[in-house]
Amino acid sequence: MFRNQIMKLPISLRTLVFTTKQHIILSFIALSLCQFSFSQNWNLVWQDEFTNGISADWVFEIGNGNSGWGNNELQYYKRENATVENGNLVITAKRESVGGFNYTSTRMKTQGRKSWKYGKVEARIAMPSFMGSWPAFWMLGDNISSVGWPSCGEIDIMEHVNIEAQTHGTIHWQDHTNNYANYSGATPVNSATSYHVYTIEWDASVIKWFVDGNLYHEASIANGVNGTSEFHNNFFILINMAIGGNWPGFNIDNNAFPARMLVDYVRVYQKTNAPTGPVRLFQHCDYDGYSASLSVGSYTLGQLQALGVSDNDISSVQVKEGYQIRLYEHPDFTGTTLIKTSDDDCLVNDGFNDKVSAVVVSEVTSSWSTLIEAENTVTQSGTQTESCSEGGLNVGWIDTNDWLVWDVNIPDNGSYLIEYRVATPNTGGVLQLEKAGGVPAYGTLGIPNTGGWQNWTTVQHTVNLDAGAQQIAIKALTGGWNINWLKISNVNRTITSNMKNASVKEGTLIVYPVPTSDILILKGLEAQTTFGVYNLEGELVLETEISNKNPVLEVSHLKSGIYIIKDLITGRTTRFIRE
Repeated sequence: MFRNQIMKLPISLRTLVFTTKQHIILSFIALSLCQFSFSQNWNLVWQDEFTNGISADWVFEIGNGNSGWGNNELQYYKRENATVENGNLVITAKRESVGGFNYTSTRMKTQGRKSWKYGKVEARIAMPSFMGSWPAFWMLGDNISSVGWPSCGEIDIMEHVNIEAQTHGTIHWQDHTNNYANYSGATPVNSATSYHVYTIEWDASVIKWFVDGNLYHEASIANGVNGTSEFHNNFFILINMAIGGNWPGFNIDNNAFPARMLVDYVRVYQKTNAPTGPVRLFQHCDYDGYSASLSVGSYTLGQLQALGVSDNDISSVQVKEGYQIRLYEHPDFTGTTLIKTSDDDCLVNDGFNDKVSAVVVSEVTSSWSTLIEAENTVTQSGTQTESCSEGGLNVGWIDTNDWLVWDVNIPDNGSYLIEYRVATPNTGGVLQLEKAGGVPAYGTLGIPNTGGWQNWTTVQHTVNLDAGAQQIAIKALTGGWNINWLKISNVNRTITSNMKNASVKEGTLIVYPVPTSDILILKGLEAQTTFGVYNLEGELVLETEISNKNPVLEVSHLKSGIYIIKDLITGRTTRFIRE
């Protein structure tokens, strides 16, 4: 989109399976409600669904730039030409005189707000097709302000000119001879005025272009070949519709105005690297930045540095089942320590971000021949009882006098570790651990104030439990708070019970998973009913009908935060967190 020279090279098409958002939702429905799970190669890290307006992550360019943004374009860009209608971003090009130019349109970008290094970047777009039109969905390097173009690099995900029945994907850069270079591919598109999904998949080796899931172009950037080192930096996103310019020319169909470019959504995904050893350390939260795979053993600071890990520079960890890692604050295995037996996408919540100087990786072993078993999970509130096998419903909102019950078999009298991950608003709480029925009580456990519903922290308590098969209950003496998971371990820290995902309050809805980033499943619907979703200010942000045959609510378009979902027919309510 930012060029003085265009070179287009066709490439043969390869057909792949195209999966729409609707197909994904249907696949969720097919899963068992008590065993809900979903895994994918790409993790959604940012999106704008344009449901409630245009995200604050966008910045709008104003004017005509330097010589028509370097392309002799004929339009004047205005913020007012971007609107939202029916969940779509609408960029309207108009024939009107502003600032000495005869056309207006919009150019918007995430520069200074959001940028990414590698990932899957896509948008669902329908665009006009007329002489002089030049809509684009593209990316520029974060460092453009300091190094300029083309040294910053450019990735054109989609460009369409005039009335062509095809789309173009291109990279632009300054090559190893310090000269401008580009490499491009094109593919036929059946009716560009209809919606299509335009995508790139970009990693350290290659950039690939897709239309509706069909791969049509690839560019190697491995090891910065041909000077492509630009494409190993962060890039931000741009969307615009130009009128005229060096590529489409200057013969404009003035009868085509006003012309509208519709964008259903823009989404960015990134891959989570699975550890090859039992444990992998990551430089940044969300498993980003450099990483190092660790086998069982002790690692001094010097040994970590030999693996490429800097002192006080680790922010997330991945841990395979059956292993644990103990993190140490100081290089001589002293100071504050933290044990992790499962993945943690950000150590900020544990107060251990950028504090790792030594680690010990070990297998989880037990000193007992019999482990504590969580055979069945039961939740009770008043006289209402719901049950689900382990791994089913999400633990979630717990209020005063709510309680959780599960079957366990304690192998021996003695000391056990109770761990749970909790988030609270601006106050703490107290829970009581007891045998089901309340006799005898094992004692009370304090719930800390985490300072917000999305500020998760892991809490540990050591308690003495009685031997034998029994039901153990956790009762909320004060609330409310949100529990993500709850575990029982023996004194050797072996995780022997993982009572995940179970919580019900009388009079509330049952929804899971909580927190969620994309969909909620509703349990216990008897017929079709109408639901409203409200933010904490009481504003209605979503209203929809849901039936027991399709108990799925998509919330991926909502902003991160706490929401209240209400059955507008029965009045039942509950809360959920959109991550």
